[in-house]
Amino acid sequence: MIITFCGHSKFTTKKAYEEKIISYLEKIVGDNVVDMYLGGYGDFDNFAYECCKKFKASHPKTNLVFVTPYYTIEYQRKRLKYQKERYDLIIYPEIENRPLKFAITYRNRYMVDKADYVICYVEHDWGGAYQTYKYAKKKGKNIYNLVSFDK
Repeated sequence: MIITFCGHSKFTTKKAYEEKIISYLEKIVGDNVVDMYLGGYGDFDNFAYECCKKFKASHPKTNLVFVTPYYTIEYQRKRLKYQKERYDLIIYPEIENRPLKFAITYRNRYMVDKADYVICYVEHDWGGAYQTYKYAKKKGKNIYNLVSFDK
């Protein structure tokens, strides 16, 4: 099973959101093998990583996977060493033929394409998180949007 995450780069962490995510992961994953595909940018991505790390602490069949949008030598030097310390695996999707300025968009689509579930925080209809959410809906993915608990 693969679960991915998407959300706005500006995000305020709430204990209630963490509890919702952990509870949802318990429900859909349980003690099964799961790969958590994470992007590693912005406030929501950091929050998702922390939730996944907590889930993994009591579920050893959980793999934290960083899906990198870039594979340049400079990027590897600056960022991947740090990510190797945090994640069980780093994946680079085959997007090298895409323009670098769209790398994150194509990486996000890759993550959605591979995912069985998408956990997100999308509260407005613009930006990259919204585009990823829209793409997940178009692909018929199981979507769990934390925003629905604010209403």
